[in-house]
Amino acid sequence: MAVPKAMQEKYDEIAAILTQYCDEHLNDEYKKLCLHALEKLCRKRPSPVTSGRANTWAAGIIYAIGQNNFIFDKSKAIHMTAEELVEPLGVKKSTAGGKATEIRKMLKIDYFNSEWILDSDVENNPLIWFGMFR
Repeated sequence: MAVPKAMQEKYDEIAAILTQYCDEHLNDEYKKLCLHALEKLCRKRPSPVTSGRANTWAAGIIYAIGQNNFIFDKSKAIHMTAEELVEPLGVKKSTAGGKATEIRKMLKIDYFNSEWILDSDVENNPLIWFGMFR
């Protein structure tokens, strides 16, 4: 998926934050989903990422993808609290949570959509099978 030329600079700025964060705190599966979400946000017309701080958008994206993949569940291999998730980005948990809600609505991120589930979890997620019949 290509990013419009007008959005390339903003994409690069946020992508650098997402990439560094995922490399240090998450994994390549999370990075792939986070960058996919950023690409989709950059392609929206008008793109919402043109306003606001890059680290706030990055925090919102990570929070939305993490929340959809149960990152707050201690039984998951990669897990952390909301505070731990956003602290390296210098964003308050409430700000990241609010931005994540906005992103989840814009991109239709939910537990029933395999587009937003980690590849390693798709097979083990019974909610996807329910979503196929809605």
